[in-house]
Amino acid sequence: MDGERKEEFEVLYERHCRDLKLQGKSLKTIDAYGRSVRRLADYFNRCPDDVTKDEMRLYFADLVDSHSWSTVKVDRNGIQFFWKHVLGRQWNWIEIVKPPRFKTLPDVLSVEETVRLMNALEKLRYRACLFAIYSMGLRLGEGVGLRVEDIDSRKMRVHVRNGKGRKDRNVPLPEKTLRLLRTYWATHRNRHLLFPNMNGGMERVGGTDRTMDRGGVQAALKSALCDSGISKRISVHSLRHSFATHLVEAGVHLRLIQEHLGHANCKTTAIYTHLTEPSYQKEGEAINALMNGMNINLR
Repeated sequence: MDGERKEEFEVLYERHCRDLKLQGKSLKTIDAYGRSVRRLADYFNRCPDDVTKDEMRLYFADLVDSHSWSTVKVDRNGIQFFWKHVLGRQWNWIEIVKPPRFKTLPDVLSVEETVRLMNALEKLRYRACLFAIYSMGLRLGEGVGLRVEDIDSRKMRVHVRNGKGRKDRNVPLPEKTLRLLRTYWATHRNRHLLFPNMNGGMERVGGTDRTMDRGGVQAALKSALCDSGISKRISVHSLRHSFATHLVEAGVHLRLIQEHLGHANCKTTAIYTHLTEPSYQKEGEAINALMNGMNINLR
């Protein structure tokens, strides 16, 4: 890309990032959508404002071969934003790229496996963090970002801040979770964070505003899975799925579970009815009751 065109691209790129910010996109989305436009510019080695539809087909064909469909979808959305808001153009993306829809069910832990996993976590900080994530249906970022002032022990509620879509919500605080959080907090006594970064001396830890490293939490979970003999494909986010599944099994109404998890669409929550053994049993019982009521000659 020659100097003049590079300067032109940088101007468009800065406008792209600014417009994303003005649209209320998160920093993570701004970074991802910005990366998608830069990837397109690097591919053609020119400012992408004059890329044709045929060239775009070529770009996405190569992207599908070299990257996951999740990356393809992010790039499509990022470039679409660039076309619509920065260049002021419309584009029929279905004619160019349409990622397939995969309908998969995540692996979840049974209640017994959850207990086994939690007890396999040797360090208190990881046990407290992962149990908080499980017992309140949190995302990883929501869990490590919990603050002392978010805990209302009188109402037994927790204020979850800046969740997905920058939405806050209140979730029930189990008594066992409160006891574990208090036990762990007493080991560091940070003024604001429940899970501070533990690098440095205790005086530094008590005043830091940096949260626990997410990679450390993920590594601790992976190690505990190995130690507990659980072979399922489980991530930190799987604890959230497991929590919701266990609530369904316990008879909690789906609307309440939707509020606890912060789902915008009830269809997202409904997936957990397909992950429970009681659901399969009830389905089988209902089908058998229906068929048994039909007087059909089986001979």
